[in-house]
Amino acid sequence: MFSKSCEYAIRATLYIASETSGEHRVGIEAICRHIEAPKHFTAKILQILTRNGIVHSQKGVNGGFYMDAQQTKQALKRIVAAVDGNKIFTGCGLGLKECSDHKPCPLHEQFKAVRESLGNMMEQTSIELLALQLKNGKAVLKR
Repeated sequence: MFSKSCEYAIRATLYIASETSGEHRVGIEAICRHIEAPKHFTAKILQILTRNGIVHSQKGVNGGFYMDAQQTKQALKRIVAAVDGNKIFTGCGLGLKECSDHKPCPLHEQFKAVRESLGNMMEQTSIELLALQLKNGKAVLKR
């Protein structure tokens, strides 16, 4: 459903949110190890997340990635939009350029409902909520 980049972005963000508190920063190696992602690819994704204000980064000996309280309140949809754009919430289920209520593809009505449901779920789910599930051991990011 999501691109591999987006999957890693969501997993990395949730891991960072679950691990950062106060002055604690998370390094790239720890992130990659805990989300089972390649380092170079993850570094590029983290640059996108940082540029979009989803996570903070700090260089240096005590550097790494972290999130403040405001950032953890963000909706999951913000990560998807930053990495993959909003096409998953607006696009055609068959990938057609011209698909609308007036010129629908064969899947239009069914996919429209799925898109809307996914968009609502991603808008109503905060990073903080999912990070808390990780902290409490109710969810995992690794197989």
